[in-house]
Amino acid sequence: MGKLTGFLDYERELPTYRQVSERLRDWRDVTAPFPRSSVVRQAARCMDCGVPFCQSGCPLGNIIPDWNDLVYHGRWREAYDRLRATNNFPEFTGRICPAPCESACVLGLVDEPVTIERIEQEIIEHAYRKGWVQPEPPARRTGRHVAVVGSGPAGLACADQLNRAGHRVTVLERDDRIGGLLRYGIPDFKLEKRVLERRLAIMRAEGVHFVTNAEVGGNYTTGRLQGFDAVVLCVGATAPRDLAIPGRDLEGIHFAFDYLRQQNKRVAGDAMVGAAEIQAGGKHVIVIGGGDTGSDCVGTANRQGAASVTQFELLPVPPDERPQHQPWPYYPMILRTSSSHEEGADRNWSVLTRAFEGEAGRLRRLRTVEVSVQRSAAGRMDISERPGTERVWAADLVLLAIGYTGPEKSRMLAQLGLELDAKGNLLTRGDYQTSVPGIFAAGDARRGQSLIVWAISEGREAARAADAYLSGFVSLPTKGVGDLPLAAIT
Repeated sequence: MGKLTGFLDYERELPTYRQVSERLRDWRDVTAPFPRSSVVRQAARCMDCGVPFCQSGCPLGNIIPDWNDLVYHGRWREAYDRLRATNNFPEFTGRICPAPCESACVLGLVDEPVTIERIEQEIIEHAYRKGWVQPEPPARRTGRHVAVVGSGPAGLACADQLNRAGHRVTVLERDDRIGGLLRYGIPDFKLEKRVLERRLAIMRAEGVHFVTNAEVGGNYTTGRLQGFDAVVLCVGATAPRDLAIPGRDLEGIHFAFDYLRQQNKRVAGDAMVGAAEIQAGGKHVIVIGGGDTGSDCVGTANRQGAASVTQFELLPVPPDERPQHQPWPYYPMILRTSSSHEEGADRNWSVLTRAFEGEAGRLRRLRTVEVSVQRSAAGRMDISERPGTERVWAADLVLLAIGYTGPEKSRMLAQLGLELDAKGNLLTRGDYQTSVPGIFAAGDARRGQSLIVWAISEGREAARAADAYLSGFVSLPTKGVGDLPLAAIT
């Protein structure tokens, strides 16, 4: 414990955002620099609890009290070593993770929790500045070859771990660039792609081989996978949930990912060739869906110069405080206002979209009704309309951000003969192995749409299982222990 009275002496601090008028003119990170003195004060607030629930709140089992204490004492290199032991990509989670660790912070029982996520980001950025993050190829190679299909956070984490174990790893990505959701699903104002490129350069130097424009089951036949000793599928849950209501075929209604992908490609300097451009400039934009993806659409539409931005959520407005049925240390569903919301959005809850309407095949408006949502004893949501609450909204562009139903039912899954579970996700055993021996699965494709930190955790665990399958013994670390020697943990 760095400072015995730190949690009494200092209040919770967060970095400020750049001025709205400034950040709406670019696609750079919305946050302003966080002073080193603030980081140290926040680390001092950590109480080094006897039972650190923050670690159990983190799917990666990050050794959070250790690196908080080390930061407070100025031992940044050791803090970096503790951090990287359990997290392959703290530069990603330190920016875009919703921080379930902070919801589980013991200090949060009586006060505001420690600013864990921001300390994490500052540790890894300090490590990059100091030149500590260098390629570390494995000392030996096993002679085994593994294919990782998909290059999102789960795929990259899996590839990184398997490479550390000494296997030759090839990452197959169907898109034109590596990164999956990190590349095309998250706007640059939340995750600048230079951060991704910096990490990919390290992985390439360590021996990971990346292949783009490789659609397994398409131009990259599934037969070619037989040349690998094991395969790990990290293809994500990319089948979007649709809204089957009248007028859905009108021009001007798009899935959120298609919209975000286009803008990320524009920021990267790509021309829109062979695709109808989705632009919000001068339009009345309605985002259906109140989650993080919907928020990303709001921020993107504002930067494109939308005439207005409105957001719908089917569920009622969440409470400001932790609800009773989600006690500490569970992650609470409370009202959260993102930087994108602060830039301008008319947020509406308990709204059901009934129909889209238009003229000459083009969307012009939509009809909604307010609803009451109750959860039945069986856990099913019962939705009832409120009489007299019908409304018509002007709409030139609608973005559907209502989640994903699971992995796409692709030719790859059919050709490999993989079984699915009741929810449509890839069915695996306890060792992450699918119904086909030697083929493993991880991330959203296995567990359903989830958080980036869960994807990284899944990638690590699947790599551990695949390594044991290939080697006959376990060489990769288990969750929450990492690559540290036992003496450093006990």
